[in-house]
Amino acid sequence: MTGAEARATAPPTGTPHGSIRPPRHRVEKRAVWWWTIRVVISMVVVLGALGLTYWLWEGSRPWTGPGFVVLAVCHAVTAVVMPGWRYRVHRWESTDRAVYDLKGWLVREWRIVPISRIQSVDVVRGPVQQWLGLATLRVVTASHEGHVKIVGLDADVVARTAEELTAITQATPGDAT
Repeated sequence: MTGAEARATAPPTGTPHGSIRPPRHRVEKRAVWWWTIRVVISMVVVLGALGLTYWLWEGSRPWTGPGFVVLAVCHAVTAVVMPGWRYRVHRWESTDRAVYDLKGWLVREWRIVPISRIQSVDVVRGPVQQWLGLATLRVVTASHEGHVKIVGLDADVVARTAEELTAITQATPGDAT
């Protein structure tokens, strides 16, 4: 997206100086559980593999023992800090002009996709998301960045937003390239 495209699709301003405001909507609070569960699953797989290696292969103990401790601490800190931090940062919005996404917990990324650039709208729901009643809205474009993924939304909100975006993009002139 060029700078002119980004300015043309900028959301209404919320400050007197005309700066772009963040998207309006937070992700669901249940997303904190989803992010936490994903870290715990990763922790079980990684630490399980290292623990099994340590137990079965005596020659690996000089490096698997310290590696296990370092990775256990990293996973524990990530599980405690990351989900809440991401919840405070993540925002999204869909209008008849563009889809806005603000995300990140270490590196912040703000993406604006004009409606005329949208090629497809997908709804993604993994097993844990289904259990928590969550879904991911994926808006695919022809740009080299490819798509915007808005994670941790209520499944009904994603379904409704996907329907609205589909209707708006079909009615919007342009070739989405």
